[in-house]
Amino acid sequence: MGDKEFGIDHDRLNQYAKEIKQIAEKDVQVAIVIGGGNIFRGIQANQENEFDRVQGDYMGMLATVINSMALQMALEKVDLKTRLLSAIKMEQICEPFIRRRAIRHLEKNRVVIFGAGTGNPYFTTDTAASLRAIEIEADIILKGTRVDGIYSADPEKDKNAVRYDKISFDEVYKKGLQIMDLTAFTLCKENKIPIIVFDMNKPGNLNKVVLGEQVGTLVEF
Repeated sequence: MGDKEFGIDHDRLNQYAKEIKQIAEKDVQVAIVIGGGNIFRGIQANQENEFDRVQGDYMGMLATVINSMALQMALEKVDLKTRLLSAIKMEQICEPFIRRRAIRHLEKNRVVIFGAGTGNPYFTTDTAASLRAIEIEADIILKGTRVDGIYSADPEKDKNAVRYDKISFDEVYKKGLQIMDLTAFTLCKENKIPIIVFDMNKPGNLNKVVLGEQVGTLVEF
């Protein structure tokens, strides 16, 4: 949502598209899971007793599909071939998620976007990203955020927070750091998928990460 209070910032969307194009042109297979918090947060609505948790989670999943469609349009404007696969069937706008189909799209150098989370309530978008990464046998998860890595504390609240260049999965558990929800993090650990947390909003960062430069924080084994 960029600097807006909600919704989609087209400048930010177009920036993301250009960043993704840079790496896709390097013959890197790219699969994307995008959240929906700029439109609706199911967990927050549940905490405020506004919605039933299951209903709220499904609404959040639909929000991710809206974002996925917006990103798909932005990617196609920069001449990238894309496919949007949804965990919830809605054939008029996207394909249903089928693992082999997703892998085949990647093999054909299409950017694959996974929408609607896992298709089940009580699971976050982080869990969806971890699950899809495992299913397509991804080499790594790149978690783009508004913070430039993993810190010992919230850097937006604690000026003395220290950033890590590298940290192990076990250290994250011991220090109680919140990188992604525990289910998602454990899935990555058990399936040996490393994670890089980096600032997606800084132009050029995604390209630097793919080229192996020191950007953000690497969570390794």
